[in-house]
Amino acid sequence: MTQSALSETPAPLVLLSYDVSSINRSVASRVAHLIFGRKDAGPDSPVPYILRAGVVWIGQSVFLLPRSLAMELAEELHGLGAMVTMGNVSMPRREIES
Repeated sequence: MTQSALSETPAPLVLLSYDVSSINRSVASRVAHLIFGRKDAGPDSPVPYILRAGVVWIGQSVFLLPRSLAMELAEELHGLGAMVTMGNVSMPRREIES
């Protein structure tokens, strides 16, 4: 995502981190499909979170994203049994590099 795309995002930004137990591989797989999509996904499949506007993948299981998307993703992750932690980001968007 470009710097200008982030600065155009009107929503407050949230840092979201999730964790899935390594014991439960089926949940880990569903979480990966939710966030990154599936290679065999059809055109009617939901857009993976990683490809949605304003989402920046920080690394491993950490994302910077607009609050509305963070709340939506957190709800989906909780529904799958993942642990989720979120925090508001209070820095000017122009200072965020991706």
